[in-house]
Amino acid sequence: MKQNVKQMTALLMAVAIIGSACSNNGEPEASSAPSPDAASPQTASDKYDPPITISLVGYTDDATEGVLGKLQGETFENNRWSQLYRDELGIEFDYTWIAKGQDQFKQKMNVSLASGDVPEFIQVDATELKQLQEADLIMPLDEVYEQYAAPLTKDVLAQDGSAPFDAATIDGQLMGIPNIRSSIDIAQFVWIRTDWLEKLKLPEPKTMQDLLTVIEAFAKNDPDGNGEEDTVGLLLQKDLFGGFAGLEGFFNAYHAYPTIWIEDEAGNLAHGSVQPETKTALTELSRMYQDGLLDLEFGVKDAGKVAESASSGKAGVSFGQQWLSAWPFQSNRDNDPNAVWKGYPLMSIDEKQALSEISLGTYQYWAVRKDSKNPEAIVKMFNTFIEKNWGETAEFDRYYLPGDAEGTWKLSPVTPEPPNKNLNAYLEIAAATAAGTLSKLTGEAKVISDKIQEYKGGNDGLWSWAAGYDTDGVYSVMNHYQENKLFQMNRFVGAPTSAMTDKSATLSKLTNETFMRIILGDLPIDAFDQFVEDWHKLGGEQITKEVNEAGKAAN
Repeated sequence: MKQNVKQMTALLMAVAIIGSACSNNGEPEASSAPSPDAASPQTASDKYDPPITISLVGYTDDATEGVLGKLQGETFENNRWSQLYRDELGIEFDYTWIAKGQDQFKQKMNVSLASGDVPEFIQVDATELKQLQEADLIMPLDEVYEQYAAPLTKDVLAQDGSAPFDAATIDGQLMGIPNIRSSIDIAQFVWIRTDWLEKLKLPEPKTMQDLLTVIEAFAKNDPDGNGEEDTVGLLLQKDLFGGFAGLEGFFNAYHAYPTIWIEDEAGNLAHGSVQPETKTALTELSRMYQDGLLDLEFGVKDAGKVAESASSGKAGVSFGQQWLSAWPFQSNRDNDPNAVWKGYPLMSIDEKQALSEISLGTYQYWAVRKDSKNPEAIVKMFNTFIEKNWGETAEFDRYYLPGDAEGTWKLSPVTPEPPNKNLNAYLEIAAATAAGTLSKLTGEAKVISDKIQEYKGGNDGLWSWAAGYDTDGVYSVMNHYQENKLFQMNRFVGAPTSAMTDKSATLSKLTNETFMRIILGDLPIDAFDQFVEDWHKLGGEQITKEVNEAGKAAN
């Protein structure tokens, strides 16, 4: 009876924590057991014979469906990636259901889990990984990874240092395989419409004060030329932080780092959200809102809704990551060929250099249910994905970024990638451009360079590639960051502490609600001081203690 209660408790807990764990490519569900006489392959290259069938649940979105719409004869269930895994590994997929969008995915996953249908392979974040481990639902993967990961896989997954594995190591055991991602690619930039700068005869901003002047001009001086004051100075979205229309870069200009752990003057780790510099930045944001430089309704608009302002030509400045040229600014360009967005480095409010805050880019991990018959299958899929995109047998223009349908990588359940691949591609293109040897490029650099040349030849639908990777694209700024060490890295990258698991959601809600109310003027700026006290009382003090203890133990 106690065992049944324990299992049911674990299942109910899983319902609560797995719902947010969908990825760009879908979440695997429980796999069917292999045939009794099907032996597990003993090396990274062995093929299952007879094949095993892994039951998956699928996640799709508009971007994925856009890719499939350009691929004749391919579907979400049967495509070049599923065929490759079947032909080379003997792994077949059986999708129990496919959900579109995170909300539908969460609902369906919760139903599956509540009925006891626990996924065998689960992609989760670090907090969810710890919760699954504490519920005794998943198995350690140290030996599986060591035995089955190909040399190239081990090399790629080690390129961001030990941090991705540290975050997935709990009680000394590796509980998830990092779906490796770039840390530098989440750096912040200032994206500005340069055609509006030219129209209003404004110079390119060099300082944060210059940028504030530009933002005011874009809001007040009719940059779209329609005779109405209907443009937005700075794009913001209701969640306050994120890759598009977030505030990280704005805070960074004031040397505040509200979403990461930093080192204080005493050498201890402290959270950036409760530092005095954060209050200074909030003061300026509140002034900007009161002066009409921000969308008065941004507090109820998600990123998708805010993107409409950019696409329709009603905004000219946004903080955000390197991919904004692809979305939403390409759609602005499609609607108005004169619209030109450019990514600039963060600007400082004073003489001190502004640093872009970054965290560990790898935020999802593949965990395996503890009774899995073939836990090595997930590692073998990692091997194949990496080899076919960046190995000696790579077919990058088929499996990652073909000319006829960008983003076929989305059709694979696992999507690890070399952390610095994008910056390296830019550097290859820049060097080849200078040397006049673009025709000699290969792999990812060649595919991207071809798109840039096609844009220059008249295909304006590929403008975003030039805005990202041409010699003056946003990756030139990324390279500037890298060469001059202009990143402020999150100083805590280990597995979540106990208090983090219990209290982080509460503190995040407190932070966002307080910051929002201060910006909107519903609270005076001095409410920040009470927020700091509340943050510590509601769990921040204990988390800070545990974070510092974990840091000392690691050293």
